[in-house]
Amino acid sequence: MIAGLLQRFAIDPVIHITPLPLFEVGGYTITNSMFYGLISTFFIIFIIVTAAHKMTVKPKGGIIQIFEIGTDFITDLLKSAFNSEEKAVKYAPYFVSIFFFLLLSNWFGLLPFIGEAFTYNHEPLTRPFTADLNGTLAAATITWIMLQIFAIRESGFGKHIRHYFNGSLKNPMTLFLGIFEMFSDTTRIFSLALRLFLNVAIGEIIIAVFSALGGSAGFITALPFTILELLVGALQAYIFVMLSIMYLAVAVNHAGHDESDHLTIDEVVDVEAGKTSN
Repeated sequence: MIAGLLQRFAIDPVIHITPLPLFEVGGYTITNSMFYGLISTFFIIFIIVTAAHKMTVKPKGGIIQIFEIGTDFITDLLKSAFNSEEKAVKYAPYFVSIFFFLLLSNWFGLLPFIGEAFTYNHEPLTRPFTADLNGTLAAATITWIMLQIFAIRESGFGKHIRHYFNGSLKNPMTLFLGIFEMFSDTTRIFSLALRLFLNVAIGEIIIAVFSALGGSAGFITALPFTILELLVGALQAYIFVMLSIMYLAVAVNHAGHDESDHLTIDEVVDVEAGKTSN
């Protein structure tokens, strides 16, 4: 009897784990997540550029304050990672842009008209960009390449490669561990991409399920989880950027410390004493 009642009132939620193709452009298939990601990107650029022009020395209220707080927060994170205000200011535009792009992409995926509201060829026209593994892989890959470029600019190509190999290069184990470390460095792409994708996709599924269970009152039943996903979206954007900053800081600081391997003990003491006096 209970099973019959559950079957009677059950409503199958519409859930799409994979992106759906919409049309082709020049032989390339455009999916609904790519389509909405492109729209979101243009809108995010407009929002960020507008906010940047309206920022002043004296803090303002409203939505501009969100960007000011976010910029200060990421800049302080860079300062603590590099222990240098100069480097923090240098890299802040890149990491602040990544943070707000991911943050707004996560939030735009929660808008009520995303998903089944609009269709094209009987398929959902839009899908959250960060709920697509292809989208998060693209974001993680571009970020990883950017980190490699920054690390090489800071330390030089030779020192950047050398920081993977701790010890004498004449030792075969050093070469083996160094190559393994370089390989494990590339796996950070999948770590960043999967963490972001799974959290956003699971949130989308939970909202869809509770919206379907609520029937005509689906908005009310899904509202608490939508609010929760706003927080999760902000948290995941922060984690993505925080880990990226840590990866860059470790590479730069490690390569910088390798310079002391070729100094005498007296020279190292002089260097450290000079840092302390400054």
